[in-house]
Amino acid sequence: MKTTRRRIIAQALAAPFILTGGLAGPAHATAATPRRLWDGIGSPVGMAFDAQGHLFVAEWGPGRISRFAPDGGREVFAEGLAGPSGLAIAPDGTIFVASYSTDVIWRFSADGVRGTHVTGLATPAGLSFDLAGRLMVANRRTNQILAVEDGTLTPVIDDLRTPVGVVQTPDGGFVVSNIGGGVTILRPDGTRVEAGQEFRTPGPGVAMTKTGRVFVVDYGGTTVREILMDGGSKPLAGGLSSPVGLVVTPDETAVMTATWGEGAIFHIPL
Repeated sequence: MKTTRRRIIAQALAAPFILTGGLAGPAHATAATPRRLWDGIGSPVGMAFDAQGHLFVAEWGPGRISRFAPDGGREVFAEGLAGPSGLAIAPDGTIFVASYSTDVIWRFSADGVRGTHVTGLATPAGLSFDLAGRLMVANRRTNQILAVEDGTLTPVIDDLRTPVGVVQTPDGGFVVSNIGGGVTILRPDGTRVEAGQEFRTPGPGVAMTKTGRVFVVDYGGTTVREILMDGGSKPLAGGLSSPVGLVVTPDETAVMTATWGEGAIFHIPL
């Protein structure tokens, strides 16, 4: 059992990066079975992989960032943080973490040196990067998605419903999860489509493959769902207790989700 678990972890964290051509089709109707990899995670939210295959997880309750190695090892990367929520890693290895409690975004070097990246936010939740490489912030209290560039905050999307996560799709559109209700698809022409009918409460976990498949956690429920660009969604996996964090594995064969209820990290095959 232990050998099998370590093999799954190694495959999930260290597999080579693979791109598949074209947009993937809808998720399979049959939901995948999540496999538990780690326990004892303290109210996890943001998740991201670095270029070396390490998984970083923001743990809100303990106020820390944990790092999980490709061989299954685990260590505390940073601690003493106030309400770490969203987490994103830039191509140069810089790690960005949103503080939901103090309205700032920190930046960390790969060896753990911390600095303040930007202030003046309003309960920042999920973080991601747009197609131009700008850091995007789901700024919950102002109902906006903001972009950070050279220390300046620029509104990207307004008039949302308490947004907590966002990705920009390959066509230049966006998918936003709103903890106040619904998943908003913003098409490149500005048209908005609501795709959250099957969600109880969409959470911060929004993840996208390089080919444009988008997945969102149902924090108020038990599922991870794939968003369909016509406004529908399909279950990817169920039986989870308040999934919050979500990230696609480097080889794009699976997603990893972290659950608030179980305090655990799960591997879900695509």
